[in-house]
Amino acid sequence: MVGTTHHNTGVEGVEGGIGVTALMVAAARAIETHRHDTLARDVYAEHFVRAAPASAGWPVRMQQVPDGDANPLWGRFARYFGLRTRVLDDFLLRSVHTGSARQVVLLGAGLDARAFRLDWPPGCVIFEIDREGVLEFKHEVLDGLSATPKAARVPIPIDLRADWVGALADAGFDTTAPSVWLAEGLLFYLPTVAETNLIDMVDRLSTEGSALAFEVKLDKDLLEYRDSPLYTSTTQQIGIDLLNLFDKEPRPDSAGDLASKGWSTSVHTPFDFTRQHGRGPLPEQNDALAGNRWVFANKPRP
Repeated sequence: MVGTTHHNTGVEGVEGGIGVTALMVAAARAIETHRHDTLARDVYAEHFVRAAPASAGWPVRMQQVPDGDANPLWGRFARYFGLRTRVLDDFLLRSVHTGSARQVVLLGAGLDARAFRLDWPPGCVIFEIDREGVLEFKHEVLDGLSATPKAARVPIPIDLRADWVGALADAGFDTTAPSVWLAEGLLFYLPTVAETNLIDMVDRLSTEGSALAFEVKLDKDLLEYRDSPLYTSTTQQIGIDLLNLFDKEPRPDSAGDLASKGWSTSVHTPFDFTRQHGRGPLPEQNDALAGNRWVFANKPRP
């Protein structure tokens, strides 16, 4: 745990590449938190944004965005991340409250503060896997706020390209007990073989009664949307070229792979949940969200 006296110890973990995207999502969650019709509240998000030099000047309230919801990045795209947060919050809480799973694994946890802001049932353990620099930065900010997790929290500082399975086992993960897994905003940065291996490993580590949610992009050609307002505004306003960070290989059918292993799966567009909740992005022309899918899977009991 990084003490509050060690300022900016881990800030390099969120200062470049994919690390900056964690700050972008945090800013979106902060904006969502302060909306009058909020879908998800994350009171920690704006503190992450303010603590990193890369994002210190970004908006954390819609009133700070001159063109408001007309802004492709801080309007439509941020609302997408707010909707995603709500839907995945609901998935996690539903999974632990209705089943027997008490182990929750956040793969590529980033600046996820769910251990601190969701109401977990007794006995839950939240494993957070991400690079050391990202977790150090998160610890520093949360320590400075004297934040207290609402469940047992086990940070695992390791790159997912390393032996994260061994690190998870060393941290106390029990393969004989049901688990809930989340890969939010992760898989489209991974090479195809890495996604396939990760999904396969989750299957191997999951006993019956486990659940998994993840996000994928199924565009046949990502570059088809290179002029999408979401991509161009993100590059122009905060210097993040998402298309340069995304892996360009054809994506595997991870939902189909899980189904072939006996999982029950459902695949949704984000727009399905926009219609359900009455707010969020809807399809539009030249839409960078066209290929996004949210996948939910359960490993049934025999």
